[in-house]
Amino acid sequence: MKIILASQSPRRKELLGRLVSEFTIQPADIDETPKLQEDPIAYVQRMAAEKAAAVQEENEEALVIASDTTVVLGDEILGKPENDEDAKRMLRKFSGDTHDVYTAVVLSDGTQEEHILSHAAVTFYELTEEEIERYLATGDHRDKAGAYGIQSYAGAFVESISGDYYSIVGFPIGAVNQALKKWTDILS
Repeated sequence: MKIILASQSPRRKELLGRLVSEFTIQPADIDETPKLQEDPIAYVQRMAAEKAAAVQEENEEALVIASDTTVVLGDEILGKPENDEDAKRMLRKFSGDTHDVYTAVVLSDGTQEEHILSHAAVTFYELTEEEIERYLATGDHRDKAGAYGIQSYAGAFVESISGDYYSIVGFPIGAVNQALKKWTDILS
């Protein structure tokens, strides 16, 4: 069975590559705007489902794996930063505080679906303006929910994690591996 990763994320590509040897990449082109008053968990689950459905529609005979990650502080969804100032605003909010990261994954072959919701709570150390500026200069914050990538420079900001580390990276590899067992021909 053909496998399609509905994401252009290099981290998701790398992590899925640890589970299956062959797959193609086809990002989903959907509107990722949260609905008015949408709960962050409902939002991330809707995004993953919509991505899977969009790619599945064009590839009826394939197993589509779609994922979405959202970063939440309080009730505020902190998506990808619009610019460096927006990224700075987000990092200041995280400084000395705990935020939540949710990753939803949908696996669909057109006849059956598997839904995953993974969570981690991340506590940052107090950040100085100099640390934030140094981090922004790396460019690592661009195109990342919450304006940071834990697997690179921003890992130094993390005081503690409760939950699935790979949820923060954007692809809960253990949970996906378990879900893939429904499609035994893929893993054998």
